[in-house]
Amino acid sequence: MKTLVFTLNGKRTSVTVEPDEPLLYALRDRLELNGPKFGCGLGQCGACTVMLNGAAIRSCVYPAQAASGATVTTAEGLGSEGHPHPVAEAFIAEQAAQCGYCTSGMIVSSTALLRKNPKPSSAQIKTALSGNLCRCACQLRVVRAVQRVAQEGRRV
Repeated sequence: MKTLVFTLNGKRTSVTVEPDEPLLYALRDRLELNGPKFGCGLGQCGACTVMLNGAAIRSCVYPAQAASGATVTTAEGLGSEGHPHPVAEAFIAEQAAQCGYCTSGMIVSSTALLRKNPKPSSAQIKTALSGNLCRCACQLRVVRAVQRVAQEGRRV
């Protein structure tokens, strides 16, 4: 066991992890966050997406110990029910969720994209979200939600 110290959703955090423990398990099982989800366990579906130092990563395949000293942002760090993040607001406005299982990963990936490129093209949005799968077929609404934030020029 090793103690991992990092910044989580803006707060300095420490948690004890196993040597081979994925970041997803530390976030969900040890820190009790519900945003990142276990989907495929192979980094292919995007349900576990979080931002690590501003970049979208798949936390199910990212070693927790490698996050030492880093800044990790989950969906919980992007707003609240009372004050939703602009991307979450756009997802609501565009009805870009059906079952909702993939939604936090989609919002985190969309936010990472918009922080890097505030005015992405439709093709750039689709490329950035290509690793986030939605079995409910909400992808077109997700693209519209990201376009909405970009068109409104909202800071994310």
